[in-house]
Amino acid sequence: MTSLTLVRRIGARPAIVFAALSTSEGVAHWWGPDDGPVLISDVDARVGGSFRVRFRNLDGIEHEARGEYLEVVDSKRLVMTWQWTVGGEPDERDQISRVAIDLRPIDGGTELTFTHQQLQTEKSRDSHKWGWSGALDKLERYLSAESKVGAVP
Repeated sequence: MTSLTLVRRIGARPAIVFAALSTSEGVAHWWGPDDGPVLISDVDARVGGSFRVRFRNLDGIEHEARGEYLEVVDSKRLVMTWQWTVGGEPDERDQISRVAIDLRPIDGGTELTFTHQQLQTEKSRDSHKWGWSGALDKLERYLSAESKVGAVP
């Protein structure tokens, strides 16, 4: 098994980043690797709660993932299981992996450390790295745009 870690510096407070990660409305703005739409964003971010997110890539292919929240620490940490239910990386079919997102306040915003563990192959890791990198790019753009208009709580 293998894992990947991505680190981003986001120009928004941890509470704002956390809301984008842990609410249906927030997730609907950034999930998926490209600018394709999020079709379903069902998020219950509490220990034992679940998520289900379905998105369509610009190539028209739909993907859906679900999981359960294992840790939820407001404005600091989310840990969840991850399983593809539609599409996704073929090496991960019928497998459950683990995603951890840690937030740390820094000057000018938040350092986000994203770790996806228990991936089956290096090919799968590389595919997920591409996907999550695109999603985190969208998260940064969303929070940057929202902070300019002050619409994010």
